[in-house]
Amino acid sequence: MQEKEIFRIRGIDMEIVMNQENSFHYKYSAVENREIEEIRKKYLPAVESKIDELKRLDAQVQNAGMANALCIGIVGSLIFGLGLCFAMHVLGTGVLTMFLGIMLGLAGILVMSMAYPVYRKTQQKMKEELTPRILALSNELINGNM
Repeated sequence: MQEKEIFRIRGIDMEIVMNQENSFHYKYSAVENREIEEIRKKYLPAVESKIDELKRLDAQVQNAGMANALCIGIVGSLIFGLGLCFAMHVLGTGVLTMFLGIMLGLAGILVMSMAYPVYRKTQQKMKEELTPRILALSNELINGNM
């Protein structure tokens, strides 16, 4: 003969089934099963949906060239700052160091001014590369073929 009892402890429903040998089996509720499933999902391989892929590709186009432009801008700023140090006689004295500082400052400005065109060119190249896939995905999603 089996006895069956259902308990609710701290929001967790438990079903306890006792048999003749005075042993029991229990099952957890849906709340705990949901928590278990959430933990399990963390360790399963990620499956990317079409909308997630579209968002990722769009972000990839928008951020393309950012690292290159930042590196070029930072290097240009450092060259410009070194030029300012020479021009203001922080590093050295004399007319020669001032002239060297002005030349380094101009070179730094030139390098910094190249950052935005490099960014735009890299972004345009990435846009041309990913446009067919982005358009195909967006058409699939618009037409309801998820």
